[in-house]
Amino acid sequence: MKTIPDQIADIKEKLPDFTPTPPGLKAQASSHDLKDRLDWGEPGLTIVDVRDRESFDKSRIIGALPMPIDELVEAAKSSLETIRDIYIYGETDEQTAEAADLLRQAGFTKVAELKGGIPAWKAIEGPIDGAMEHDNPGPDAYNVFARLKHRAKAQKINR
Repeated sequence: MKTIPDQIADIKEKLPDFTPTPPGLKAQASSHDLKDRLDWGEPGLTIVDVRDRESFDKSRIIGALPMPIDELVEAAKSSLETIRDIYIYGETDEQTAEAADLLRQAGFTKVAELKGGIPAWKAIEGPIDGAMEHDNPGPDAYNVFARLKHRAKAQKINR
């Protein structure tokens, strides 16, 4: 006769696995693939931007690390594990593919090329950061009294 723990173990083996799992890494990923991973809340990935520093500063995927393509391999080797899931993007899909190949040749085994780069990411309303993404709020943006006064004036005009 089996013990209760053995009986429980037997029953668990027969049950289907209902535990949801995050989407896997693809060699060529869409913006939706990356967003699905991020929405899952899985921190086990790194986003790498291989564009020049000026482009990175203007607009980037939130959380992306700047690693210009000419410094990519050295920067990646010094800061990332070779088994880390890496999503990489550049100015063009060609630059992205070139950067991904450089990482793969350097021994990184889990590299996904983010197709479409920043434009594709913006198209699905993925979170963006950078100097170009923030509107200048103006001098009264944080003055609550001035904003209420402006709103009251606008409401009078609309009546």
